[in-house]
Amino acid sequence: MRRNHSKKDRSKTTIQISTPTSELVAAEELAEPRTFKSAFRRAKEKQWDKKRGRVRLHRSFRRSYREDYERELEMPGLLSHAVKSFQMMFRNWKLFIPLALIMVLFSIILVGLMNEDTYVQFQKSIDETSKEINMENIGTITRSGLLLVSAIATGGLTQGKTEVQQVFTVLIFLVVWLVTIYLLRHRLAGQKVKLRDGLYNALSPLLSTLIVALVIFIETIPAMIVVITYSAAVKTDFLSTPFYALIYFIFAALLITLSVYLISSSVIALVAVSAPGLYPMTAIKTASDLLASRRIRFIIRLAYLAIITVILWVIIMLPLIALDLWLKSIFDWLAGIPFVSLELLIMTSLTTIYSATYLYLYYRRLLDYDD
Repeated sequence: MRRNHSKKDRSKTTIQISTPTSELVAAEELAEPRTFKSAFRRAKEKQWDKKRGRVRLHRSFRRSYREDYERELEMPGLLSHAVKSFQMMFRNWKLFIPLALIMVLFSIILVGLMNEDTYVQFQKSIDETSKEINMENIGTITRSGLLLVSAIATGGLTQGKTEVQQVFTVLIFLVVWLVTIYLLRHRLAGQKVKLRDGLYNALSPLLSTLIVALVIFIETIPAMIVVITYSAAVKTDFLSTPFYALIYFIFAALLITLSVYLISSSVIALVAVSAPGLYPMTAIKTASDLLASRRIRFIIRLAYLAIITVILWVIIMLPLIALDLWLKSIFDWLAGIPFVSLELLIMTSLTTIYSATYLYLYYRRLLDYDD
């Protein structure tokens, strides 16, 4: 039966959350006899008291009511937030366009572009498949879309790269991430900042950011287990039995939910750790406190960011790939020039900057909101 809270009850709940634990324990010690149960509970409360300052909206093995853990948050709508992120990038295009070009340049020098032979192989595979299914006159837009999906799904930008080149890819991504947040932080504070200031001063928390990225990798292990076990289940026909398929579905859903739950706060920690002097584990704890009872809304924001990114890639990349196919069909001497690989790299750099802007604006609203 649902408990109905009045305004008086809610105010009591708020007082209980904000009252120091040590005062509650001292008052309860006078009211109850000293038993093993009470002593154990007091010891546990003292341990929790050492973690004061953390947001604790739930207690283990105790029923929680919506009025007890609901935290309001005034945020702009999904579309409004996405548009404001674009506006922030456009207002500071003199900073972000050179930053994107620097990322492209270093990626070409240290990592290299996607091999043109890989792109040609994608085209041949699509043509052979269309002939097998009697679709020889496949449209240019459809072919362009299949090429785009193939290049992204197979990791075209990192396919065939050595371990050292993949490490350089991660480092370049983190450098652009940190520089973008540094520039945004100073621009929102009303300070005039140049790109060179970000390149020279934003990399001090690079090691802390790497540690948070490592934590995110560890948190993706449950989802990786689902991928590995799914491949094994398909090969052994384990999923052919409905009952076993249902059990596996529940197992996979739980592991994926666990990964999404853990990663949601660590993504915000990846933004928080860019603050000067903030340790990585402190950033993770702070992000967890900020998202307490707000995780679902933040996960919806992440999903919307993914949708916006996909739409932009389709709108921008499909015409460019179609143009590339048309030009190379007319001019044979253009066949070896990796136009699409360069376009993919530019779009990746711009997407990285936009994602950092999108998440940093959300993080600032979390910090500025007084709850």
